[in-house]
Amino acid sequence: MSNSSASYASAYEATNPAVDAGVDLHSFQRRRMLHVVLPLFLVSVIAFLDRVNIAYAGMTMKDTLSWLSPEVFGLGAGIFFVGYVLFEVPASLLAARFNAMHWVARIMFSWGLVCVLMTTMSTELEFYVYRFLLGLCEASLYPVIYSLLIPKWFLPQERAKAISLMLTSLLISTIIGAPLAGVLLELNVFGFHGWQTLFIVEAVPALIFAFIFAKWMKATPQEASWVTPEEKAFIARELEREEANKVKVKKYTTLQALTDPKVLRLCLIYFLWVIGFWGFSFWMPQVLKQLSGWSPSLVGWSIVFPMTAALIVQVWCGHSSAKTGEKRWHTAVPLFVGAAGLAATPFSPNPLVSLFFICCSAIGVYAGMGVWWTMPTTFLSGAAAAGAMGLINSSGNVGGWVGPYMLGFLNQTTGSFTIGYLVMGGCMFLAGLLILTLKKENATNDTTTHNASTM
Repeated sequence: MSNSSASYASAYEATNPAVDAGVDLHSFQRRRMLHVVLPLFLVSVIAFLDRVNIAYAGMTMKDTLSWLSPEVFGLGAGIFFVGYVLFEVPASLLAARFNAMHWVARIMFSWGLVCVLMTTMSTELEFYVYRFLLGLCEASLYPVIYSLLIPKWFLPQERAKAISLMLTSLLISTIIGAPLAGVLLELNVFGFHGWQTLFIVEAVPALIFAFIFAKWMKATPQEASWVTPEEKAFIARELEREEANKVKVKKYTTLQALTDPKVLRLCLIYFLWVIGFWGFSFWMPQVLKQLSGWSPSLVGWSIVFPMTAALIVQVWCGHSSAKTGEKRWHTAVPLFVGAAGLAATPFSPNPLVSLFFICCSAIGVYAGMGVWWTMPTTFLSGAAAAGAMGLINSSGNVGGWVGPYMLGFLNQTTGSFTIGYLVMGGCMFLAGLLILTLKKENATNDTTTHNASTM
């Protein structure tokens, strides 16, 4: 990571001759990676483990919970997002008024407790209630990271790379979590079924790391002892310049941001994208198991391959977007690849071909995500950005309910995943087309604004 951060900082210096001579950008970049990106990365790894472990638990839960039909599973997996959506915008606005770092720590501890409670469920209602509470507890996590933490620590032209690196956590989480889940599901420890052991083991990191994060992470550079006075002055000056440039174009209130046509278009795009994202994520282990006939353990280890492919492409997209200043195609092309993969998966003639198409699907749902989340902050900041990010994420998370439930309903009705996968592929394809309709000035890296201001 040090070579990458050094080369990135060198490029930044080359395009910004006004950088204070007292600031060593190489050193500052490395320390921000360690003290900002790394703790956020670990939070996101743990969050994704606890959010999607139901996808793996579902492979064996139905053996001990007779009421867990495909439709019930799909509804329960997706109802997480009902709690998330209801509280996301209000929670994001509260975080903007208080300490965002403490807010994230609170989120972690509360969702860890709910994960432990998941082991006690014995009825459909309890399943739905616990999944709803998990979404409620986690509400606003990513909007707070994208709009309140990353923008306080990284300059506009640095954010695509920082967010892309942080969001590799989603794939690292699956690369770690899938094999771990496969092993745990085949264990019966202290009288717990494998799926109960899975929930307990994966809840513990959230309960512990909440306290570590509260001590490690700082909400702003001004609060951090490892940031020099020169670095604090430099980043404060640059962020003030960014804010001034945004105000020259348009000063957004929170209400204006929530009703702005650009924000609403981003909401629609993310809604369609997330239908595919979460439909794929929650059902993929069961779909692969059904297509291949493999054991839960082998399914878990096999999932490492598509997630590794998606990780490589995601890192490349973030690096290429930061280097070229282009956002639209870096987000749309992976969506087109994912749409093709989803549409082709049900027609796979053998397990290895199905795994290849799952690789394409994984690239589609994950690879453009880091670049995508830099788009709203090209024209929004502060509470307006937090509210808009919350609205966009909430709109997407409505899709997070629609995708898993739709797939479960169609599977139970038709006895096949085919129609559901075709619908998800169509939604991903349409999301890619809509991204290409965004204006270039609103979908290019923020280096344009910054360089214009220094000319």
